Amino acid sequence: MLKLTKKADYGLMALKYLAEHPETPALSAKDVADAYGIPPQLLAKVLQRLTKTGLLRSHAGMNGGYALARDAREISAFEVIHAIDGPFFITSCTKGTKSCELTPSCTIKEPLARVNETIAGVLKSISIHDLAEREHPAGKSGEHQGLVELTL
Repeated sequence: MLKLTKKADYGLMALKYLAEHPETPALSAKDVADAYGIPPQLLAKVLQRLTKTGLLRSHAGMNGGYALARDAREISAFEVIHAIDGPFFITSCTKGTKSCELTPSCTIKEPLARVNETIAGVLKSISIHDLAEREHPAGKSGEHQGLVELTL
C-alpha cells in the first residue's frame, strides 16, 4: 500500500484550507491546526517548508499568517508532496541512475517505473482548487481521509 506521509498530508490539508478561505488575506498556523486537529508545531514546520519552496507566502505581524503564493488552480498535489517529501518514487530502484545488483535479471523495474509515472501524473492533475471543491461525505466531517491510498 502506498500512503502519503503525515507531513505531506498536513501540507495538502493546509493549502486546501487556505484555498477555502480566499477572503482572508492570511491565516495563522494555529487557525489551520485548530480546523483539522493537527499538532501546531508540526504544521508550523510544514508551512515554513512550503513557504521556503514558494508555494506559500508568509506575512509577519499582528494580522500575519500564510496565504497561497499562486492561484489554487495552479498548485498541484504533486508540487506540495514534492516540496515536503522530495522526489516521488514507489521503489528505491527507480531513484536516479544508480543501478542495483539485480538489474540484469530484474523484470519489474520498468513496469514499476511506469506505475510511478502514472501516480505522479495523477497527482500533477489534482489541483488544490480541486481538493477545496470536494465536499466531505455526511458523518465524516471530523474524520480525515487521505488524498491517495493505492493498493498494488
